[in-house]
Amino acid sequence: MNSSTNQDLDQLNKFLRGEMSATETYEQCMDKIDDSAIERELRSLKTSHATRATMLRAKVNALGGDADDSAGIWGGFAKLVEGGAKLLGKSAAISALEEGEDHGLAMYRDNLEDLTPTTQQFVRTELLPEQKRTHDALSRLQNQV
Repeated sequence: MNSSTNQDLDQLNKFLRGEMSATETYEQCMDKIDDSAIERELRSLKTSHATRATMLRAKVNALGGDADDSAGIWGGFAKLVEGGAKLLGKSAAISALEEGEDHGLAMYRDNLEDLTPTTQQFVRTELLPEQKRTHDALSRLQNQV
C-alpha cells in the first residue's frame, strides 16, 4: 500500500471510531429519555451513525485495510457522557449529543483535504451530508427541550 492509501485508511478509521462512539452515546442517552417522540428521533439519528459506521468499515476493507472494531478513546467519552446524563437528565443528554454532533461535523470537514480525491468524494457525497443532517436535527431537538 502506498502512503496516500495508508493516510486514507488512518483517517477513515478515525471517522469510524467517531461513528461507533456516536452510536454508543445515542444508545446510552436514549435510556434516559422518557418522551417517546424524542426517543424515536434519537433512535433515527443513532441509526444514521450506525449506517455510516458500516459504510466506513466497507470502505476501509475495500482499500485493503483493517477496520477498527472499537470506538477506542471515543468509547470512553461515550461512557463519560452517559454518567453525566444520568446525573443531569434529558437536557444534559441532548446537549452532550449536540456537542458530539458538532465534533463529528468538524472532524469530517477539517480532515477532508488530507484525503485522496476518491476518498474525498466518498466523504463529501456519502458521509458529510448525512452528518450535517443529524447535526441539524439534533440542534432543532435541543431547541425544543
